[in-house]
Amino acid sequence: MCGRYTLFGTAELTKRFNLSSKAGQIHANYNVAPGQIMPVIVDDKGKNKVLLMKWGLVPVWAKDDKIGYKLINARSETVFEKPMWKSSALHKRCLIPSSGFYEWKAVDEKTKQPYFIQPKDKKMFTFAGVFSSWKDSEGKELLTFSIITTEPNKEMAKIHNRMPVILHPEDEDAWLRPSSETRDDIEPLLRPLEDGALIMHTVSRDVNSTKNNEENLIYHLDG
Repeated sequence: MCGRYTLFGTAELTKRFNLSSKAGQIHANYNVAPGQIMPVIVDDKGKNKVLLMKWGLVPVWAKDDKIGYKLINARSETVFEKPMWKSSALHKRCLIPSSGFYEWKAVDEKTKQPYFIQPKDKKMFTFAGVFSSWKDSEGKELLTFSIITTEPNKEMAKIHNRMPVILHPEDEDAWLRPSSETRDDIEPLLRPLEDGALIMHTVSRDVNSTKNNEENLIYHLDG
């Protein structure tokens, strides 16, 4: 599962993703939670484009948008099979920029310790994602997204039994624009990041509350 992440250093978004238009005013977020509006990279006729979307996918057939809070993640093993995800996986893929994410390790039956996790180079990276365009009863459009998860690599397995799909920069274009939109073309990209590629440390339980959103949330618990 991936239920919280971060995005900071947002000034580099335009350059990092070679956007066809500037990303605009996007503020750093040290505690991104489901239901929040975040920048997402999509394909726009062969070029990258940034759109603001709500985290938690709302399928086109949904009666209301509350279902999105249950659909913040899509499993790589079933994203091409379940009707809820299949169309988006084949036709509406996206990149979700991130600077790191949080995961909680069970200490005992009542306590969980949060960790902050990011690639070793600490550069902005992307999760593989899918998105949807939903309209309410009045025809107002809402763009929503989900993060795809997969089996954990060696480091993540010590904390949790799932991890988000983190794409290598050289695979991002293939995820957005494969030569042909078939499962065989893109499913190989949905794999765990290789062992040894992540760094992680414990952080304050202040991150448990979405009311907290300061840089010190990512600081090591021991200082």
